[in-house]
Amino acid sequence: MANLDPMANLDPMANTEDTLSKDTTESHPLRPFLPQGAKLLMCGTFPPQRHRWSMNFYYPNFINDMWRIFGLILEGDKDYFVDAPAKTFKVNLLKETLTNLGVALSDTGREIVRTAGNAADKFLDIRKQIDLPAMLTELPDCIAVATTGEKAASVIAEMTGTEIPKMGEYRECELLDSAGNLRKFHHWRMPSSSRAYPMKVEDKAAIYGKMISEVFGIITKLPGRNDNSAC
Repeated sequence: MANLDPMANLDPMANTEDTLSKDTTESHPLRPFLPQGAKLLMCGTFPPQRHRWSMNFYYPNFINDMWRIFGLILEGDKDYFVDAPAKTFKVNLLKETLTNLGVALSDTGREIVRTAGNAADKFLDIRKQIDLPAMLTELPDCIAVATTGEKAASVIAEMTGTEIPKMGEYRECELLDSAGNLRKFHHWRMPSSSRAYPMKVEDKAAIYGKMISEVFGIITKLPGRNDNSAC
């Protein structure tokens, strides 16, 4: 079982927003979330600035729709993981759900420079990428990597020597993990969960739901969608 302490995923060695100036290299403030037995590794690019966080966990901005997407997929309710009065998310319920399902979380950028002071992909200069071979070694059951945006997708495609998948589709990949084992997995490209990405949350959930159904072999609870083929 993953550690449900809301502070547990913070990296104490990461620099904080208060210490940063323009063109400062930022280290990722969160440790990877790696529940035992995870089949899916989801990777964005990098978290937003700390003043936009509502919790100490991945996709922390309250107006980011990732956890509303998961609410729709798993419970048919976009507010299932939302703590509306506190304008945050139910982080312990999230961690428990992701652990039970088998979803790991990281980002493709471990060190970045914000060239425009925000989290938009086009303004992020990745200086140190995810160590995917090491991550796969820590996730021996992982069979899929889902990237949540074009920049993250381009990082994984470059690492694996493959083309960036079309939206909602996957590429078959092979990569040696850090233990020297040849790992085969699907690289899925998902739409960004940011509201700046021009797509309704229900439509994003349908794309994510198809991927979740195929990776885990489950029937989603998307409203009005009664079978996997409808995702």
